[in-house]
Amino acid sequence: MSNSPPPAGQALGYVTLGADDHPAAQAFYDAVLGTLGLSRLHEFEGWTGYGRAGETDGQSIWICKPFDGAPARAGNGVMVGFNAPTPEVVDAFYAAAMAHGGADEGAPGLRPHYGEGWYAAYVRDPQGNKLACVRPPPG
Repeated sequence: MSNSPPPAGQALGYVTLGADDHPAAQAFYDAVLGTLGLSRLHEFEGWTGYGRAGETDGQSIWICKPFDGAPARAGNGVMVGFNAPTPEVVDAFYAAAMAHGGADEGAPGLRPHYGEGWYAAYVRDPQGNKLACVRPPPG
């Protein structure tokens, strides 16, 4: 086991989002994360893990029923943000979310209050988790 730090910009290991209706969550995340080049890499006992095939940095997104058996619920003030390489990918992410049971929290567009050239969209998954897809300004 290596004690070396993760590569620069890759401090995040994984994110886990609760989902009571696992098949519906899988359909949503298959479509939405697919726009970012992420796919299902792992499935076991009610857990589904998404990432990029062939990448070994460990960064991933997991959906599952909460471990404690209580109903899943979205965290107030919690948001998972995904970087997109182009504004068109932000648009595709938003469209996939809307087509698969997501709710609008901010249609794709420029967000000048965050900085010049900042392009983003905000959605909620069917469980109520808030997601952002962002194309930060180049440079």
